[in-house]
This record gives sequence, structure tokens and C-alpha cells, in this order.
Amino acid sequence: MTRIVADISVSLDGFVTGPDPGPDNGLGVGGEALHFWAFSDDPEDLRILREGTTRSGAVVLGRRLFDVVDGPGGWDDEIGYGAGEVGRPPFVVVTSSPPRSVRLTGLDWTFVTTGLSDAVAVARRRAEAASSDSGRELDVVLMGGGATIGSALAAGLVDTLSVHLAPVVLGAGTPLFTGQAPRTLVQRSVITTSTATHLTYDVR
Repeated sequence: MTRIVADISVSLDGFVTGPDPGPDNGLGVGGEALHFWAFSDDPEDLRILREGTTRSGAVVLGRRLFDVVDGPGGWDDEIGYGAGEVGRPPFVVVTSSPPRSVRLTGLDWTFVTTGLSDAVAVARRRAEAASSDSGRELDVVLMGGGATIGSALAAGLVDTLSVHLAPVVLGAGTPLFTGQAPRTLVQRSVITTSTATHLTYDVR
């Protein structure tokens, strides 16, 4: 069964970027510390990263995050979603209007202009097709940004929340939670490594 998995790194004070994020500095001031675990040599970090990208049948992201990863300082052959780990899943971008051009033309991009729920539905169909083709269960992964994941949680679209809690206090930035209705989370796993605490919850 295809799950909708929200997967994001967050600071101890609840921010998914540092202050002043922008196209040339997508993680904001100090925000790179959130993702040290993804570049760690710790075997558990490597396993968690590999398992997370391997399960991806389709990936959903918001327009602001797309502008960062497709920008001149964004992804390349060495840095990007699952780089060096897995094949390239299809990417579904939630946006009010498609971009005029795309730098990363080697990736499979779909731009959905009718809202987050429709984008998740498109991604689910792509992930289910990929599951059928591969013979194994694949998920839809919501990779962010924070507003996209927060909206998906508020709308009840998320089955599983995977949080990588970085040992850093940023003080300001983009919050993951901004006053949504209460949600009950069922804790499924806690894995502590040298660079992060990896938390997995079922969302009820």
C-alpha cells in the first residue's frame, strides 16, 4: 500500500530553515546544520538516508523549494535527492504557475496548479505505477518545504511523519508547525546517531 510520508529535518526549536532563506541560500543562515546527518559517515545515518530515498515512488515539493533546487546553486549530479543512491523518482511540484524554464531537465517534473491535495493525488498515481512496475511497495515522499509539509499535515494528507531532529537551535527561520489543529502521533521508532535523532510517527 502506498503511504504518504512527510520527511524533513528540523532544529530543536522547530525550524526547517535558518533565518533569511532565499533562492541563493535555501536553508537560511545556519540552516545547513539541519542536514549534516545526510552527509555523515555514520552507518545508521547512511542506512536511514538510503532507505528513505529507496522507498520513494514519487516526491512532492513546494514551489519555493523547487526554485532553490533548480536554481544555479541547487542540485547537480553529486548533490540532490538520492544522488548516488537510487534512480530518479518523478517529482511533483505544487505551484500557482509552472516555471518558464527548468534547469534540471534530466529529472521528471510535473507541475500541479490546482492545489496540494491534487499534487498528492498525482504523486500517488505515479508511485502506485512505479510500485507495479518494480514489484515492491513504494511511497509518496513529501520532502518540503516546511509550509508544504505543514499544510499536508493540517489537511490530513500524511500517513507517516519522519523527522530528523538536528542538535542545533536556530532561533528563527521557517517553522514546521504554525498553529495547525492538534494531531495525534503514534511513535514508531527512535534512532539516535552522532548527528541527529531520527523519529518516525504514524499520523492519526
